[in-house]
Amino acid sequence: MDFLTGLPKTKKGNDAIWVIVDRLTKTAHFILVKTTYGGAKLAQLYIENVVRLHGVPRRIVSDRGTQFTSKFWKSLHEALGTNLDFSLAYHPQTDGQTEGVNQVMEDMLRACVLTYGKDWESSLPYAEFSYNNGYQASLGMAPFEALYGRKCRTPLIWAEDKEQVPTGPALLKEAEEKIAEIKERLKIAQTR
Repeated sequence: MDFLTGLPKTKKGNDAIWVIVDRLTKTAHFILVKTTYGGAKLAQLYIENVVRLHGVPRRIVSDRGTQFTSKFWKSLHEALGTNLDFSLAYHPQTDGQTEGVNQVMEDMLRACVLTYGKDWESSLPYAEFSYNNGYQASLGMAPFEALYGRKCRTPLIWAEDKEQVPTGPALLKEAEEKIAEIKERLKIAQTR
């Protein structure tokens, strides 16, 4: 978890993006926020955007921002059973996965800000979609495919959508194989 700040304030008052990345699939969520949000508001957004879709994680890695070190945030995750790990001071690489997403996203957003100005927030869902459907060399596939076990169906691939979709035991076997493949590719990528 990390925040991308220093963005132009939008008409709705948003001036930052909360980036949350799943460590296995690299699936990312880009959540519009205001830098003035406190722990309670962030907890609400977290439940609406992460827990609702994926359940409660066992572990979260974040920087030592006051949002993540607050008593409220710590007690929330203690109640949820989530371990909080903080990146070392002056060593943000501890949360390198989110930092990497932020770099890609910053590049995407610069293009959006240049195109849309203060209305950059309207392009954020498209940026998230593009990121999650972009090929990740360390995974050997897109984050969407790593998460769901299939390519994302979009107008770009409808023409090639004639393939047989596995069901039942075949679907389970394919999912297990993909998870094993992802874990192996992540090990290889981490040793580089």
